Amino acid sequence: MPVGYFSLILHAHLPFVRHPEYPEFLEEDWLYEAITEVYLPLIFIFQNLHEEGVKARLAINVSPPLCEMLADEMLQERYTRHLENLFELAGKELARTKKEDPAFVEAAQMYVDNLGASLDLWNNRYNRNLIKAFGELQDEGVLEIITAAPPTVFCR
Repeated sequence: MPVGYFSLILHAHLPFVRHPEYPEFLEEDWLYEAITEVYLPLIFIFQNLHEEGVKARLAINVSPPLCEMLADEMLQERYTRHLENLFELAGKELARTKKEDPAFVEAAQMYVDNLGASLDLWNNRYNRNLIKAFGELQDEGVLEIITAAPPTVFCR
């Protein structure tokens, strides 16, 4: 007889940071960093585990503000520019380190590889739509998506 149960619930939330009145807004970088460093890798890993037959069982809480920002076309366009700029900068840094600072070539190459992979996932695999990617994982039984506020219906 089990003594108890363990439930792993990931919490995905950011404050609402959409500012159309400015061409660039510092707080929007929070969203862009979270997409690059958290959401793209999570979705990629969960999809790969599922495709390999691994039965992952976990829930993720996607807050309404985050859901709205991920679905926003303006923020998707701005994120694409942001990611392209980072990838370009990483390429320049790789070229610089090869000439001037070989001790950092490996680190620069890691950023080129990671940002290139993120750009490919964002544009080609997920078509800039992480809401749909999360939804597909839920439909496949990989994730249970919950939210922080009623109603508990996941937006698509």
